Amino acid sequence: MEALQPPVDETIKTLLNSKLNALEKYLEADVFFYYGPLYDIYDNLFLRLVEQLAKDTDKKDTLYIILTTSGGSATSVERYVNIVRKHYKEVNFIVPNQAYSAGTIFCMSGDNIFMDYYSALGPIDPQVFNKENKMVPALGYLDKINEFIKKARLNKLTEAEFFILKEFDLAELRLYEQAKELTIDQLKKWLVKYKFKNWSKHKNGKKVTEKEKIKRAAEIAGKLSNSNIWKSHGRPINIETLEKELKLKIEDFGKDEKLNSLIRDYNSLIIDFIIQKRFELFTHTRRFI
Repeated sequence: MEALQPPVDETIKTLLNSKLNALEKYLEADVFFYYGPLYDIYDNLFLRLVEQLAKDTDKKDTLYIILTTSGGSATSVERYVNIVRKHYKEVNFIVPNQAYSAGTIFCMSGDNIFMDYYSALGPIDPQVFNKENKMVPALGYLDKINEFIKKARLNKLTEAEFFILKEFDLAELRLYEQAKELTIDQLKKWLVKYKFKNWSKHKNGKKVTEKEKIKRAAEIAGKLSNSNIWKSHGRPINIETLEKELKLKIEDFGKDEKLNSLIRDYNSLIIDFIIQKRFELFTHTRRFI
């Protein structure tokens, strides 16, 4: 554990613990800060920290995860979700900065998502290992292959493009397709099970059916996985776009002056420290720093 996150000096540790404690007291919940990628190598660390927090004598039924990430593995997110749902009745996400790709998928497993005008989620473009053992965004490859196939049907494929298409590993292509399918399935399942669980009535007063929840979840998953809409793996999607275009309810913590102050003060301090020390991964709970 220490190898992943170097020790923190006592001054900053005391200050961060104080700000985290104030946030937990206001939310009446446990808080878990997570900064960094969502990769398989961190699964055991995440498991130990959540279990440690869950065993605390002052454990609450609700967990807030303050998340900042550029993305990672969809399979890791699935394990993270299984871990937190084992120990908490309600799981909410706070995104002060950004939670892209797999981070967006993780947020969609929450009962509530808290953002403000500055916060951003992103397209759900899963990252997978290619044959060179490098993490790559799957949708980018799929889009390019589909583009080549369309051009081939129109007899507009160049010789260079034909060579690329011919040399592409079909097993690797199927891996990308499966990664995309997995992220969409995860999103639909978690939105219906958690995010939409208290969505019982439409604005007109009519009862919301299970079929309608599934349909809405499928629409959201479809749009978030459509790279033709967002154009970029790292395209920021703000609270306004999420609510108006995706029709996804987001809690605006900026409207709560006290909560906004607590989140901003804590997050600014911890992010400045992380950048100064150049940490790739940093986690914080009242039981661990």
